[in-house]
Amino acid sequence: MRPCSQVPAVGTTGDTDRDADGPWDVATRLRALDYPAGVPSQNLTDAAPTEQTHWVLTLSCPDGPGIVHAVAGLLAEHGGNITESQQFGDPETRLFFMRVQAQSTASREELVAAIEPVAERFSMTWTLDVVGRRMRTLILVSKAAHCLNDLLFRERAGDLPVDVVAVAGNHTDLAPLAAFYGKGFHHVPVTQETKAAAEAQLLDLVQRMDIELVVLARYMQVLSDDMCRELEGRVINIHHSFLPSFKGAKPYHQAHDRGVKLIGATSHYVTGDLDEGPIIEQDVERVDHSHATDRLVALGQDVERRVLGRAVRWHAEHRVLRNGHRTVIFR
Repeated sequence: MRPCSQVPAVGTTGDTDRDADGPWDVATRLRALDYPAGVPSQNLTDAAPTEQTHWVLTLSCPDGPGIVHAVAGLLAEHGGNITESQQFGDPETRLFFMRVQAQSTASREELVAAIEPVAERFSMTWTLDVVGRRMRTLILVSKAAHCLNDLLFRERAGDLPVDVVAVAGNHTDLAPLAAFYGKGFHHVPVTQETKAAAEAQLLDLVQRMDIELVVLARYMQVLSDDMCRELEGRVINIHHSFLPSFKGAKPYHQAHDRGVKLIGATSHYVTGDLDEGPIIEQDVERVDHSHATDRLVALGQDVERRVLGRAVRWHAEHRVLRNGHRTVIFR
């Protein structure tokens, strides 16, 4: 598990512009009668709440009785107030999945110490993080701008809990767009002869920048098996999955020639099997004979950016749990 930052302490601020003739001053003088040593620095009835952290715990384990009770119990023992809880038991894989958010004054170390024996008892795989913590992200691009622009705009608007540390691409076309959003751009050209060196450079960026998530925002390069294994579960891709019959260049042009009635996109985790990783999100748009090729391209790009944005958000919010070749999504 990765260490996660703490949220700021909860505090209060008072009005320091005290009107000597106002009601605040009268109330202060009355309270002073009850405190011979002077007025307390803070109204005891309005004391600031004890600092709390909003935690998110995710877990998966073999299904069985007592799991929810054990998790809720350990949170309650540490003053945890559960604000959101979702669970799912898969009858096919016989695995249990759970995502729970809770506010608690307990430290990370205290919660980890409480979770570990429960996790060992139920053979859990689990993560613990702070709700809303921005996940350090690297975006890989080629020439298409729509997905990159959407992700950077959503990040700036506060719609995605990610911190895009940098953008890297095998072409420089999108360097100005990255600069517009204040992001550093790393040009990593890729040829058949330099592919291994290019991937080594990308992995170096991931390690040096402490990257937690890599997003392929229409990055038109196939990652090697070695890189997929190195970054397993941390790379999200977007592609025109609802056009499976139209491989290669210009898939929307091929779709137009065939007169398709649906176009769409899929976002998935990247594995060594090309475009066959666990699916996170999909969406479609209905089209007809009146849609010209350029209109299909525009509609397809719109679906792609929406689907990728949702997948990145759900991953960053720890709403996606792997279930073999599938995923469990706690929306």
